[in-house]
Amino acid sequence: MTATKTAGPARLLTQVAADRQTGALVVGGHPGGAVYVLEGRVIYAESPAAPGVGELLTASGRLAGRTWQTAIDQGTSTARVGRLLVEQGHLTQGELELCVLGATYDAAYFALSPTGAPVEFLDGAMHWLGPVAHIDPAAVNREVRRRTRMLDSIFPDARVDTAAVTPVARPPRERITLTALQWELLVHADGQRTPADLALLLGRAGFATIAELRRLAAAGLLELPEVRAEPPEFVRLPVARGAAVDVRRPPPATGDPPPAPPVPSVPPVPPAPSVPPVPVVRGPRPEDNSSAGPVNSTGAGTVYRPPRLARRKPGAKLPKEVAGEAPPAHPGTDEVLLKRIRTALRALR
Repeated sequence: MTATKTAGPARLLTQVAADRQTGALVVGGHPGGAVYVLEGRVIYAESPAAPGVGELLTASGRLAGRTWQTAIDQGTSTARVGRLLVEQGHLTQGELELCVLGATYDAAYFALSPTGAPVEFLDGAMHWLGPVAHIDPAAVNREVRRRTRMLDSIFPDARVDTAAVTPVARPPRERITLTALQWELLVHADGQRTPADLALLLGRAGFATIAELRRLAAAGLLELPEVRAEPPEFVRLPVARGAAVDVRRPPPATGDPPPAPPVPSVPPVPPAPSVPPVPVVRGPRPEDNSSAGPVNSTGAGTVYRPPRLARRKPGAKLPKEVAGEAPPAHPGTDEVLLKRIRTALRALR
């Protein structure tokens, strides 16, 4: 059978089952998948959007990764991987059948639910796991329709099943009740992992993961693909630039560089009002004005410039104009005054 787009995958599965054919019904598109049929009975299904038997067994810790890989290496060529696991005592027949049923129904939902995906039947193809469980194709189609209706009743948006899971930044309510699986999904959702990635990481069934994600989306705890918030654009505030000179000054003389054009977004600064000149008291003007001391402004409207000290060698005496005049010598004791004080004291006795 060649590829076709006229009939849905579920209808073609019914036709293949009626003819009791053996092979694989390969469904294209996104996410797509494949349904394996043995003499008209479904034995397995797989899809990129649902974890397979090996992922469920190893991610849940039921089977060691080395044990699973050994069974793959030994039984892939003869399609006896499932039988080897049971014969070697790693799994019971009931555990393997239960795991195969869960993985088959999960993958069949993604492979058979589309109505316009391209489909191709590969005659004689056999899955490497081997025939573990035989399922009626009509039961598979009924389960796919039931799951579709169930998910639509929870939240009618199928894009949640395959899009990357991104929790909202702020919950819509003050108090929220979550199940254990919902908590695990929100903790491990980072905006990059898809539902299939989360199911594989947590070792959960694909349909159970999707059902909880739809409940989270209905509660407003997930960002939907079509309304995902874009990062906010940063607003650049205008930088205030003051004019250094009056823009209305007369043009410069010949030979001077042309003035810088004023900034159009900032109004020109009005010229300062004219004030009377400040008198300056100047002392002896040094030869080099650049090394003059600081300028101190007094309240009387004058500017005082301290004198510039000359350089001198360490330990040398200060110049006379800086050191000032020496204080006068003490004249000594007034002997006449002392005699008068002693004579007055004797008279009081």
